[in-house]
Amino acid sequence: MNARIETLPSALYLSETHEVTNLSSELCDYNMYTSDAALCEAVRREGGGSAEGELSEFGKLTGSADYLELGTLANKFQPEFDTHDRFGNRIDLVKFHPAYHQLMKTSIEHGLHASPWTAPCPGAHVARAARTYLHTQVEAGHGCPITMTFAALPSLRLQPDLARIWEPKITARVYDPRNVPMEQKQGITIGMAMTEKQGGSDVRTNSTRAHPAGVGGPGQAYELVGHKYFVSAPMCDAFLVLAQAPGGLSCFLLPRWRPDGSKNPMQVLRLKKKMGNASNASSETELRGALAWMVGEEGRGVRTIIEMVSMTRFDCMIGSSAGMRMAASQALHHCAQRSAFGKVLNQQPLMQNVLADLALESEAATTLTMRMARAMDNRADEHEDLLVRLMTAVGKYWICKRTPNHAYEAMECIGGSGVMEDSMMPRLFRESPVNAIWEGSGNVQCLDVLRALSKTPAVVDAFFAEVGPARGAHAALDRHVADLARDFKDLQDFEYRARDIVDRLALAMQAALLMRHAPSFVGDAFCRSRLEQQGHHNYGSLPRGVDVAAIIARATPQGGP
Repeated sequence: MNARIETLPSALYLSETHEVTNLSSELCDYNMYTSDAALCEAVRREGGGSAEGELSEFGKLTGSADYLELGTLANKFQPEFDTHDRFGNRIDLVKFHPAYHQLMKTSIEHGLHASPWTAPCPGAHVARAARTYLHTQVEAGHGCPITMTFAALPSLRLQPDLARIWEPKITARVYDPRNVPMEQKQGITIGMAMTEKQGGSDVRTNSTRAHPAGVGGPGQAYELVGHKYFVSAPMCDAFLVLAQAPGGLSCFLLPRWRPDGSKNPMQVLRLKKKMGNASNASSETELRGALAWMVGEEGRGVRTIIEMVSMTRFDCMIGSSAGMRMAASQALHHCAQRSAFGKVLNQQPLMQNVLADLALESEAATTLTMRMARAMDNRADEHEDLLVRLMTAVGKYWICKRTPNHAYEAMECIGGSGVMEDSMMPRLFRESPVNAIWEGSGNVQCLDVLRALSKTPAVVDAFFAEVGPARGAHAALDRHVADLARDFKDLQDFEYRARDIVDRLALAMQAALLMRHAPSFVGDAFCRSRLEQQGHHNYGSLPRGVDVAAIIARATPQGGP
């Protein structure tokens, strides 16, 4: 008997199982600068307004889909290291994906490595900080050699005879990644090598020895024998290094190649296996009679290198502020499109509380960072110089330490898809602790604040003068500042209490700046949540009456260039 086969409607047997709906889209093809109201306002306020046209163009570039993809590729295809070439010659060569080289090229061609030194005009540091902030949102790891190149020049200028030779190529807007002597290049990059196994941040315990090749002294040649346990960016063309000379710990400039064209024996042992900052190569090295030249006075190496460290710490503030902004942007963008339980996420009260809190933290970090950029521009002014001395350490400590939990909370806003490796969020999360640890951990920053207070007591007056104009703007801020003033009258056991004091210094400065310059709904929310509420709270604990909708609208990036 033949069974009758009926033709079924095609919809019943096609492979489509469901309709894809209620998903957010990739945050891309937007102007990263003009979509950031807090940054735009800070650039104008702090003296960088003349660079706005350039920053807008740069924001189009950094927000474009193709350019954002470079950050993904540079981290997916991580650096590889070869000690020797195939013929057995020592080369110490780090190889990078082309995306990394493109990011480096963009940074250098836009002056992120040197513009305040080559064109020291009003607002130069502000404009450079804004460009760095935008570019770091694309990818953070490549910023390490850019920062060190930028930061090396103030230290190198303490030795004018060396600066005359090296500065033109350090400041050139030419990226040349070849592993060849600096004489064959138009543009070069500079790294740093200070940390050793036995000391870490305590560089005075360094055991690397510097042996004079001749008469010795500033600007003279030495041969270095020892090790460096953490050398970031070993592909740089030269490094500022600390070593023990006969007269004590001193600073040296050590090139990768000797003047005769032979390989300088700063030998890379291996690349570090890091949880974050994956696109950037960090290494362990041994110095086997490596030729170097003394920079600054013999025995004053820490004093010489501190000029560089001050700048790298400032860039840590920029980097962590940028990480916060991108994490908040990702969460805000997602929650503006995704619905749950019948309503768009950014319209739901509990999620609004979280999103607004993340946006507040991000804006406060950006505002303090850009204020410090203006101080960098005006160090000839005593007040501004004192602010740099104190608030670089305070800001580096506070902003960098706040970033990891901020990144996690933004990831939670996105949910399960935010944990997936094809999202930007895991990279932002892995990167988030780096700046808090590098260039001096939290305790080191607090001890630096203590040194500033003891060696330059005027920094306290500068701090209170800076927050003074916000007096009367918010009762919680007034109480907070008054309590700080009382505590500064008794600095006994300050080291024990240092983290609490530095926390409160950071909050006072951020609150004062926001009350003076941000919309009232931002400043009020920050003071009420950070100064009025007692104890430590997770993000999403804003008090009643905060205009969360206005904060979210202000911070949400808008698509399209």
